[in-house]
Amino acid sequence: MKSGPRLYLAIIGLAISMAVSGLCRAQADGSHQDGPASNFAPLEVWKNCVLTGDTAGLKMLYSINPPAEIKSPAGKNNADSDVDFWMGLKGRSIKLDVGETHSPQDGVLVILFQAEVSSAAQPKQATVYVKVGQVWQKQQDTWRLATVERTDALHLKQVFKKDKDLYPGSADARAEIKEAEAKAAKEHKRVLLVFGANWCYDCHVLDLAFHRPEFGPVMAGYEVVHVDIGPDGKKNANLAKQFQVPLDKGVPALAVLESDGKLIVSQKNGEFENARASTPEALLEFLNKWKPKQL
Repeated sequence: MKSGPRLYLAIIGLAISMAVSGLCRAQADGSHQDGPASNFAPLEVWKNCVLTGDTAGLKMLYSINPPAEIKSPAGKNNADSDVDFWMGLKGRSIKLDVGETHSPQDGVLVILFQAEVSSAAQPKQATVYVKVGQVWQKQQDTWRLATVERTDALHLKQVFKKDKDLYPGSADARAEIKEAEAKAAKEHKRVLLVFGANWCYDCHVLDLAFHRPEFGPVMAGYEVVHVDIGPDGKKNANLAKQFQVPLDKGVPALAVLESDGKLIVSQKNGEFENARASTPEALLEFLNKWKPKQL
């Protein structure tokens, strides 16, 4: 390949890195986006190879000259490692939620998506999520994967864009807590404080998890208040101190209050700071442990 396109792919690789880590602009709800990927046959072939366990067919999709560049949390690797990863999931079903596609030049297509995989390799055929950035390049009339960056198989659905205003800058957290306490007293609930900020990727992942269907019954026992720590992490520091939440351990961080404002429990060690790598079971264990007794 000529040096110009190769350099361009390196730049695109940086964009992929930002997207996979949750920093790049893309669809917030993970829905399919109209664009080149909507009818891009090679992506459908890739999906079918993963789903059917077609190792040989999947390997043929990666560039050989030059070799495809693969980046995962384990570091840089080759196409074989990526093939082994997808084959190891033993997917029973796969849904691709395309977050962003663009074709920066003829013969190059960038696709950012999240793969939702029902994996037979996981206990009880659990669903896992993999955020993927792919650069496809047309090589002699055949589309090949030139660059790939992905996450590991994660147990919580990830987000593409942190555009949900979870922590409005104008919110009065202390007033919202008082309002939540009053409502909790009437409805026999507890108050769940979620310290975080809109810039916090893991805060958005955690909030998305709270809206999973299986969380409905336990979340019904809480009035949720998002407490903004601001762009510098110092906003509402007095509330963090009051409710014994050490912000230097990271966010999101949770605290549970009785309806009269009495602190029941607070996280001291950044237990959900890396929410993206957590599991539904770990979150449910915490929420069920501290929910109202009558729920």
